[in-house]
Amino acid sequence: MEELTKSFGEGEGELLKLNYPKPLPMRLDRWLTSQRKEQSRARIQKFIDAGYVRVNGITGKAKTPLRKGDEILLWIPPPEPLTYLKPQAIPIEIIFEDNHLIVLNKQAGLTVHPAPGNKDGTLVNAVLHHCPNLPGISGKLRPGIVHRLDKDTTGCIVIAKSQEALVKLQVQIQKRIASRHYLGIIHGVPKEQQGTIIGPIGRHPIDRKKYAVVNEESGRYACTHWYLKERLRNYSLLSFKLDTGRTHQIRVHCAHIGHPIIGDPTYSRCRKLPISLPGQLLHAEKLEFNHPITNDRMIFVAPLPKSFDNLLAILRKRVNQNLR
Repeated sequence: MEELTKSFGEGEGELLKLNYPKPLPMRLDRWLTSQRKEQSRARIQKFIDAGYVRVNGITGKAKTPLRKGDEILLWIPPPEPLTYLKPQAIPIEIIFEDNHLIVLNKQAGLTVHPAPGNKDGTLVNAVLHHCPNLPGISGKLRPGIVHRLDKDTTGCIVIAKSQEALVKLQVQIQKRIASRHYLGIIHGVPKEQQGTIIGPIGRHPIDRKKYAVVNEESGRYACTHWYLKERLRNYSLLSFKLDTGRTHQIRVHCAHIGHPIIGDPTYSRCRKLPISLPGQLLHAEKLEFNHPITNDRMIFVAPLPKSFDNLLAILRKRVNQNLR
């Protein structure tokens, strides 16, 4: 086993021996993704491209067809050190914390993790300052990140403090055991009281910095449930529940049906508002999941940010004045 590990690469990685049991062929990348749910499909693809996967002793490719009885060796290299990331004393609002996870109420204007052109000043930098021993799990730039919120989206987000907690929480999101509920104010008033938006989301065909509802071949399945909580003349307060978690999902789906989120700089045309906003008024109000270690059901609620509360008060006052 040690010789095999050395032949794959340097370091004490994890070497897994798997057998393909199904009678029908399946692509190597798709099957490995289904077997190793703690790894994203993108990371599995990188392992394959780097030559870290062998099928019956031969280096595999993403499209290698697997057949019943095939032996697959997957070498997972050790996590890369977090030399890129620096702990930063950025204020964070902790809703709950134990030895396994942290639940935060994220403020607007805070990117969750570093990316090209945005190397620091993120939620990850803040969490590393609070938890200096946070391991390099979930990729070197996303330690502990279970799910994401857009930069200006506020509210509940959970951070794992161990690989075990991370994997179990991500599986709960994939299997919809975890539940994420949002509040948002939209332009206009839907005709129905509630509904479901189903539309694949992918890169915008013209503006590659944006996302859009596209065809099934170009995008990934996305499903958003919504409920009309309050009519506010030309605006509406909606609650959302996600079945999937695509990038910008609620914002893209709302824009797609002609009711973009108020203050959205990307998917809403500039419209005059009664107050200045930091960004889109979208708030992750409630997060539910089973504790990854104890399995106890946990429910967390994040209070609305001041900008959201202030605009609601102004819009409600206008409604009341109109009724008089």
